[in-house]
Formats: sequence, C-alpha cells, structure tokens
Amino acid sequence: MADNKKVKAKAEQLKGAAKEQLGRAVGNERRTAEGRTEKARGDLRQAKEKAKDAFRD
Repeated sequence: MADNKKVKAKAEQLKGAAKEQLGRAVGNERRTAEGRTEKARGDLRQAKEKAKDAFRD
C-alpha cells in the first residue's frame, strides 16, 4: 500500500513539473502556478511517506 502512495506522490510531482514548464513556455501564469502547487503537494506527500517509513523501521 505504501508503495502505491509513493508512486502517486512521484506522479503528482512529475505532472506538476510538466504543467509548470508548459505554463512558462506559453506564458500562462495560472497554469504555471497550478503546476507549482501540484508539485509541492507531491513533495509533501512524498515527505510524509518517507517519515512513515522511518518510523516503521
């Protein structure tokens, strides 16, 4: 189950990064901001999963 959440976090990071780059490329500030938000959400999710793993060991 935890592996599934880690994959979801990584996918969210990648999706956010892609959306941010696309927004920058076309000059769409809203899409850039959405991408940053998604990427940050993925970063937080990944940090949470790493912290849970640290306490399991």
